[in-house]
Amino acid sequence: MIEQNKIEDLLSRVQKPGRYLGNEWNAVKKDLERASVKFALSFPDLYEIGMSHLGFKLLYHLLNEKDYIACERVFSPGVDLERILRDERLPIFTLESKEPLAGFDIIGFSLAYELNFTNMLNILDLAKIPLVSQERDESHPLIIAGGPSTCNPEPISDFIDFFVIGEAEESLLEAIEIIRSHKKRQDYDKKELLKDICGIDGIYVPSFYKAEYNKDGTLKPLEPICKEAPSFIAKRSVANLDASFYPTKQIVPYISIVHDRVSVEIMRGCPNLCRFCQARVLYHQRRERSFERILELAEKSIRETGYEEISLLSLSSGNHSQIVRIISFLIDRLKPKGINVSLPSLRVDEILKELPGILSRIKKSGLTFAPEAGSERLRSVINKRMNIKELESALEAAASSGWRSIKLYFMIGLPTETYKDIDDIAGIVHNLLRRNKKIDINVSISSFIPKPHTPFQWERMEREEKINDKVRYIKESIKTRRVKLKFNNVKISILEGMLSRGDRRLNSAILRAFKKGCRLDSWLEHLDFDKWLEAFREEAIDPNFYLYREKKYNEILPWDHINYGITKEYLTKEAQRGKVD
Repeated sequence: MIEQNKIEDLLSRVQKPGRYLGNEWNAVKKDLERASVKFALSFPDLYEIGMSHLGFKLLYHLLNEKDYIACERVFSPGVDLERILRDERLPIFTLESKEPLAGFDIIGFSLAYELNFTNMLNILDLAKIPLVSQERDESHPLIIAGGPSTCNPEPISDFIDFFVIGEAEESLLEAIEIIRSHKKRQDYDKKELLKDICGIDGIYVPSFYKAEYNKDGTLKPLEPICKEAPSFIAKRSVANLDASFYPTKQIVPYISIVHDRVSVEIMRGCPNLCRFCQARVLYHQRRERSFERILELAEKSIRETGYEEISLLSLSSGNHSQIVRIISFLIDRLKPKGINVSLPSLRVDEILKELPGILSRIKKSGLTFAPEAGSERLRSVINKRMNIKELESALEAAASSGWRSIKLYFMIGLPTETYKDIDDIAGIVHNLLRRNKKIDINVSISSFIPKPHTPFQWERMEREEKINDKVRYIKESIKTRRVKLKFNNVKISILEGMLSRGDRRLNSAILRAFKKGCRLDSWLEHLDFDKWLEAFREEAIDPNFYLYREKKYNEILPWDHINYGITKEYLTKEAQRGKVD
């Protein structure tokens, strides 16, 4: 453990010491000496981002429910703390005990975003732990990873001992039991441990597979190199949400975070079949928490945290069979206590009939709808079934209930998109302004990225210059003080496309980019895109191969061995239907 006076000295020299203090309300601090398994849970981004992520908080409390596990947190340091740690040759430490990471049995990375890959390497480097799995032995912690960005684990497969594929609540605990058993042995052998872990459904050990390539650079099928390794790794899912663990004693940070409220997950999965959407595949199939369980969790969470706002979370909360009843009951129960209920993004057809009565009673912090595309034709291509007439009616209901601001989400660069579709984005916005004189509109526009495990996984991305042309075109088309336009950074989208669609050859480029100083890449003030291009060039990797090449349906893709329960045949048919539409 780093001495307390040294910690105080470090934190007196950084901009936001609250990121590293620990000891927040509901934080768990155990005696590491008494724990059979010491687990460092890392969200490789800044504290404000990681502590807003429900999956991270769920795993932290789930692991600490077990008497024999001590789970502590670590996040990416800000550039100021990193500089001090490197200058003074100090290791990065956990929030709870201020223990260096090298003293833990397991370091688990929760990877929600591909641009956090270099942050992960930075944390390992600051911990003085070898970055590459093959360079670590039994004296080092096991390095594991899970989360949405590991649905294609290949670009970071050199760094990770094993991946947790799918929902981690069950498979992670099963893996920890095996690790616990092996660690008790005097002759603990890492390779034998990983062979045993291979037998758990939802666990992928990349070192037990060999990647080979055709002359044109495309992949051959990934081959297991030991009998314990399965040919395909099936994701794990929690079958019964009512029976599953959910944390009501969520940590309350000292500093402001992105989502500074208590959250209750009401459903997993999504019944909508949008062809661009990766999340609906990763969390397939739809499972609901019951009305009674949601109310129980909501009231306990408010009581245990003291928050004054509660959010009902899922991919598509409006599709919960009891959503109107849930919202109405929570408002009746919580509003007299000064507790606000917030809603996520909605499909306009979900609760339209009930909208006026509900909207008049909840916090007027913003209402979000996601048409995604401007024209009915393009919405049909992406299978986003939204009736613009219903959107108009929804906004009129919102305006009459006192709402003065809404948010719309669109994408550009979608397959088959034309400038007529772009014109229709402006048309929707101007029409809504005409019909609702008192409402302002925030329009958020992102670049389409064809993600793994979706019907659009074979598509190419649109080139940077074309996206920039469309951004300029939209800015010229929508010029009014009542509209705020927000565009994502195209270079960030390009990098995300590379890292999400890559194969094992990208490991060396990610490592080289990190060594060049790349980290915190999702933050514009820290992104150095030129260094990434240098890294790709020096590793003889052509971004065009991954980004701008339309793939054949029979091509072996880097993520084909990861099974999320939806067949490649189904995805192919959906892709072809999109072209017909």
